[in-house]
Amino acid sequence: MTGIFSACFRGLGAWALLVLPVGLACAQTGGDAKVVVLTGQVNILRDGATVALFADQIIHPDQMIVTGPDGYAQFRVADGSTFEVFQNARVAFRDNRGNWRDLLEILLGRVKVQIEHLGRENPNNVRTPTAVIAVRGTVFDINVEDTDATTWVMCEEGRVEVIHLIQPGHQILNPGEWVRVYKNMPLQVKVVDRGAVYQKLWRAASDAMNEIIYRTPRGTAGTGSTATTGAPSGGGTSSGDQKGAPTPTTAPPAPPAPPPI
Repeated sequence: MTGIFSACFRGLGAWALLVLPVGLACAQTGGDAKVVVLTGQVNILRDGATVALFADQIIHPDQMIVTGPDGYAQFRVADGSTFEVFQNARVAFRDNRGNWRDLLEILLGRVKVQIEHLGRENPNNVRTPTAVIAVRGTVFDINVEDTDATTWVMCEEGRVEVIHLIQPGHQILNPGEWVRVYKNMPLQVKVVDRGAVYQKLWRAASDAMNEIIYRTPRGTAGTGSTATTGAPSGGGTSSGDQKGAPTPTTAPPAPPAPPPI
C-alpha cells in the first residue's frame, strides 16, 4: 500500500512541475494592467456602471478608463511598459477585437506611452478614431483633441509610425518630431521641434505630477473624485469597505497644449 501511495505522490509531483511554470508564465505575460499611481477622479466603465479606481488595482482588457477634470493615473502592463492618462480623457484598454498588439484606443484626451523593448522588438499599436500609431521601443505622446478625433502625435524617444485610418498617408516620427492627423485630410507633413520645447514641457508636467503624488502620504479613498495613492482594503479589484480617512492632494498641473494648428 505504501508503494502505491508513493507512486501516486511522485506522479502528482511530476504533474505539478509541468503545470506550475505554465501558471507562472500566464501571470507574468497576462493582458491586464496595474494602477501604479492615481490622483483625482479616475473611473472605469464596467457593465454600463462607473466604478472608481484605486492605486494597486488591476484593470482587465476591454475596460474603458475615464478621467475627470482633476484625474490622472499611470498604469503598467506585464512587460513593464507604462501609459499615463491625463485629465478629461476616455481611453479603452486593449479594446482590440482579438489583436493583442493594440494596447490602447484613445477616444478623447491625452496619453503618454512608454514601450519597453526588453532587448528586442516589442510591437504595440495605439489607436485613435483617425490614426494608428505603431511603435517598437519608444516614448511618445498622443492627444485626441476634439469630437472630430483630430489626433496630435509627438515622438520623444525611439521611432513611431503614424498611419491615417481614413485618408492616404503615413509618417515615421523621430525624436522631437510631431504630426497632426485630421479626419478629412491626407496626413500632413511632420513638423520638427528643433528646440525640443514640447518634450521638455511634457516631461516637466509629468515630473510635477509624480512629485505631488509621491510626496503625499499613502491613504485610501472611498470615491473616484478623491485623490489617492493607496489601495483599497484587501487589495485586488474590489473597492469594499475602506479603513482610515482619505488623503486629498492638490490637483496635478495640466500638460502643455500641443502646438497650434
